Amino acid sequence: MKFRLGPLASDILIFIYATGSLYLRFKFESQTPISPLNSIVMGVCFVVVIWALIKLKVLNPNWFGLFNSKKAQ
Repeated sequence: MKFRLGPLASDILIFIYATGSLYLRFKFESQTPISPLNSIVMGVCFVVVIWALIKLKVLNPNWFGLFNSKKAQ
């Protein structure tokens, strides 16, 4: 049995992860001289983690209801 989160829990977890990763990036980059390429790589790594969890169906985002999710019947 796979571990799956519901749409609302997925949305909240993604929001917390995104804001936390941005905070960590800004804090780390302000304290340490880092090249723009390293900053981009770090950002891509954070995004790949979320992308992989969505592709593995662990996270099932509803995108806070922004997109029409009605399926064809």
